Amino acid sequence: MTDTSGHHIVYGMLRDYLTNEELPDTDDERIRQQLARHLVKDLGYSKKEIEPRLIIPSCFNGNKVQSLVEFTIRIEGKRLFLLRYGPGSLVTREKAAVAAARILDPDYRIPLAIVTNGRDAELIETKQGKVVQQGMHCIPHRWEAARLRHDLVFEPYNNQEKREQALRILNMFDTDVCCSGSIC
Repeated sequence: MTDTSGHHIVYGMLRDYLTNEELPDTDDERIRQQLARHLVKDLGYSKKEIEPRLIIPSCFNGNKVQSLVEFTIRIEGKRLFLLRYGPGSLVTREKAAVAAARILDPDYRIPLAIVTNGRDAELIETKQGKVVQQGMHCIPHRWEAARLRHDLVFEPYNNQEKREQALRILNMFDTDVCCSGSIC
């Protein structure tokens, strides 16, 4: 085991389930890989419908942040939902997930966001930012996603002031603070 950053233990390398890329083997990455397998093997998504590791960059007051969106699910050419993983409490992840869904795609607000810690999950509609379902079962099956794709609205989110506000939320919530209390 190699400790590379002061708070993330790297056990070696692993192969990404979706892309076959080699990635650092950390506890968090192992959970991400379990989630990817769950999306494909249990929920019926094809690997091609899942976009892994998208980054939303931001910089405010000299604080550069790269916000990670673990997965987005694209059905018939539209991103239906994004999924963000983080250990611990889900409620602390809701605002950042909604913000990411509002700005990730420049053409429309992604209608749904899911936050999970690998054991529990919340499904959030992103127009109002309300949790609509809880539990790991709230991640839609592929057949349900096909229905939702036609029921949900993919409306533009092009108000620049609101987009910047969402980006500021991501910047603030995703700032990586080390155990020592300083920015990593």
